Amino acid sequence: MSGRLDEEVAIVTGSTSGLGREIARVFATEGASVVVTGRDRERGDRVAGAITGAAFIAADLTDEVQCASLVDAARARFGPVTVLVNNAVGNADDRGDGPVTELSAAAFEAALRVDLVAAATMCRIVIPQMLDTGRGAIVNVSSRAAVRSSPRLTAYAAAKAGLNALARSITMDFARDGIRCNTVQPGYILNEQRDAGSSPERWARLEGQHLTRLSTATDVAYAVAFLASREAETITGIVLPVDGGSTAVRALSLG
Repeated sequence: MSGRLDEEVAIVTGSTSGLGREIARVFATEGASVVVTGRDRERGDRVAGAITGAAFIAADLTDEVQCASLVDAARARFGPVTVLVNNAVGNADDRGDGPVTELSAAAFEAALRVDLVAAATMCRIVIPQMLDTGRGAIVNVSSRAAVRSSPRLTAYAAAKAGLNALARSITMDFARDGIRCNTVQPGYILNEQRDAGSSPERWARLEGQHLTRLSTATDVAYAVAFLASREAETITGIVLPVDGGSTAVRALSLG
């Protein structure tokens, strides 16, 4: 159903590529005014230019001053922010993740700064605008890794689990003010470039972990759009898996 986000002003962090870009596109098709944000200005301008009703505002979310400037610029461009999607994640090549015995404190803190602390900072800055407006929706993009371990992802998994807890805390503190906070928890998301060279054995293994089918970025984006919309006005504090049932499969396989 189109128009479910009419009159909403949304910031989608980490939206110059991948899942964030698709969330921004879907939000715009649903009627929202969308702020695309990231650090790469050239890529951001290109993404926003391809989405009707979107504008790019550059920001490094590890910098609190830039976070505040981002929110101020979004309000100046479109009006008070009513939807925040915390999707930004640190670059896997820069994260330096691994087993806890190999993970330095600096690497752990760097991952948390982008994947968790930045989301909390954005919430702290945006929520006052939502309080003034009388409503608001926040959606955190977590990961199946928060509840289902994978090798060498200690900091990433901890940060994503933190996003789940952050949503519950915001729910407790602000639900009576008309502000909702939910989490979408994707599993494996199909990626044409990454998956191009996958072997038949790998495909069989991946498909065997799903009860329905593997998810696309569009599947996840529509789940985020629903939770951000007024159709979900009585839904807050939840973690919604969008993973083809793969979390359930894992639970069943463990008995």
